[in-house]
Amino acid sequence: MDQRWVDAVFLHWRIPEAVAASFMPPGVAPDVFDGSAWVGLIGFRMQRAGIGRGPGIPYFGRFNEINVRLYSREPDGTRGVVFRSLDASRLAAVLVARAGGIPYVWSRTSFLGANGLHSADLADPSAGAGGATIGYSVRRFRGGARSNFSVVPEPDVAATDAQSIHLTARFGLHSRFKDRTLYIPNTHSAWPLYRARLIGLEDQLVRAAGIEVAGPPESVLFSPGVHTQFGRPRVLEPTP
Repeated sequence: MDQRWVDAVFLHWRIPEAVAASFMPPGVAPDVFDGSAWVGLIGFRMQRAGIGRGPGIPYFGRFNEINVRLYSREPDGTRGVVFRSLDASRLAAVLVARAGGIPYVWSRTSFLGANGLHSADLADPSAGAGGATIGYSVRRFRGGARSNFSVVPEPDVAATDAQSIHLTARFGLHSRFKDRTLYIPNTHSAWPLYRARLIGLEDQLVRAAGIEVAGPPESVLFSPGVHTQFGRPRVLEPTP
């Protein structure tokens, strides 16, 4: 599948390694950084999603996605994402993904952008994008869990430190499907990352995913986006 992820907001909290381990599929372990596992609340706009390199699917290939995720590592060092939930507003996309073992949830989602600026403006400090608000709002149709979060990107402050790269440079996902652990590779260029200032957060999705966090996120990042492609799944062999 070929996709573009635009206007990505990354919020991350430290959590105990044992908590993350309880959600890992067989064959992978939490990918720890600076002595901790991490949980992320990430929102972005999906655009031009389609099969192969052709044009995106009209209507169904364009929606907001907000996910709660953990970070995984195979014994050989292959790193990935383990999704606890992915909220999206396109029911057809949700049903197709759930059939493949990906925990999508059908929700009402909104992109919260201000000043009429585009993501390309935020990537260029000379465009005067300082002060623009970017965020996401979610309300699930079942259960009613909600999330609202927004940031002000700082396009003149690039995030190139090891922690920021660890939390975003993920080129695949681990999932469980029909009693097998799969690794699905994902190819994209490095995220253009910038620091961001959190200006609003009211979240129930992380707790709904079975994870407790306290206080504001330790890491707050923004990216204007990347173009990405998913490859063929690989089955992890059972550990002897």
